[in-house]
Amino acid sequence: MDGKTTSLELLEPASPEALVPRFGLWPWLLAAAILVIAAVALVIYLKKRRPAAAADIVSMRKAALAEAVAVLSGPAPETTREAAVTSSLVLRKYLAAAAGDPALFETHEEFVSRRDSLQTLTPAARAAAEEGFTRLAALKYAPEIPEAAPAQVIAESRALLETLHHGFAA
Repeated sequence: MDGKTTSLELLEPASPEALVPRFGLWPWLLAAAILVIAAVALVIYLKKRRPAAAADIVSMRKAALAEAVAVLSGPAPETTREAAVTSSLVLRKYLAAAAGDPALFETHEEFVSRRDSLQTLTPAARAAAEEGFTRLAALKYAPEIPEAAPAQVIAESRALLETLHHGFAA
């Protein structure tokens, strides 16, 4: 080394406390700030993630009714069977959207035999639905093409649609 040592004297080593850097209060403040920011971010995330309020059932029913009326008001099918199939599908889609009923995915027999079908409707509307779907099933599955006019089937289906729409229990 540069300097010459003249004595062989052993020096006391430096204290270990002198080697440890002295931290002030700033690391604790930094940790607290990070925790506060994380907590605020978590609260914001949970508020945004919260499920949206239940959709307005009345507006859903009105939208389903408008869609069903639009289809039924369209060009009339050429045969009675086509009119019955179209009407049945439109009414079942309406019930699936407006009442949350699985009628769209069931056969006529399953729908009629299910005890809990259309519980949101009044008894009169349920009876009209059962009668209307039975008539449509008879027209759809008749061995020979029925004599009813397609326009009449569509008109009956539209009347049933109105009955169902106004038949929801309060």
